[in-house]
Amino acid sequence: MIGREGQLARALAAVGHSNVLSIGRPEADLADAQKLAALMARYTPRLVLDAGGFTKVDPAETQPSHAFALNRDGPATLAGLCEGQGIPLIHISTDCVFGGESPEPYSPDDEPRPLSVYGRSKLAGEDAVAAHCSRHLIVRVSWVFSEHADNFVPMMLRLARARQDVTVVDDQIGYPTYCADLAEGLLLMAEHALRPGFAAWGTYHLAGRQETNRAAMAQAIFAESRALGGPAARVNPVATADYGAPAARPLNARLNSAKAEAVFGIVLPDWYPGLQKSVRVLLSETN
Repeated sequence: MIGREGQLARALAAVGHSNVLSIGRPEADLADAQKLAALMARYTPRLVLDAGGFTKVDPAETQPSHAFALNRDGPATLAGLCEGQGIPLIHISTDCVFGGESPEPYSPDDEPRPLSVYGRSKLAGEDAVAAHCSRHLIVRVSWVFSEHADNFVPMMLRLARARQDVTVVDDQIGYPTYCADLAEGLLLMAEHALRPGFAAWGTYHLAGRQETNRAAMAQAIFAESRALGGPAARVNPVATADYGAPAARPLNARLNSAKAEAVFGIVLPDWYPGLQKSVRVLLSETN
């Protein structure tokens, strides 16, 4: 697996145990083609899962070259190496390839229309992977959270420790996805991809099923934290247009995972138990 410190890489390593080898920088650097080639020659993996890349949506607006180097050029190199060695590649992408204007959850075949530099760099990475590696699974994920690394849950708890009120958008809707559940699903996809005769290559969505908005999710985080004696803040809902984030986000980030269910039998569980665990672990670490 390419990636080591991000929340998905850490969850995959925890769930997959000795079956997953996590390699991050400096040994694995998506911006360094020579390092990627040396890495593939050294380990000769059965399957590669690319969980690395530039993942900061707002900073990508002012660092487009870096975002495209990690999200497009690196995956293109990795895909070419996998193709040359006959190795399947699972590449992680995002709901941010869509514009968010659809009234329905997005299916894998819906037309992308990214609104941000981050979204455009991830879509370019998808195209590069598809062009350079015939045995690929592109997996779009959305609203991933956990007790690891930097994501919405620790950010809300951090804000609650510093202030009594937080402003959160209430018109962005999505399916929150607990990272450990996502890791389980990805490893099942990898297992299928390694079976003789597997041919269902292409693009999939893998996300939770229970819809919420960002402000409601923040309220759920604070309710759980308050029940455990942790920090909580009042949530002031605001429209995305009035929030003023540097990068535009899709208002509809819901991903339809029916194709993944049909092909792999994957149905991710409700996100709230994962939220409870994340809050509990984060509070115990702070205390």
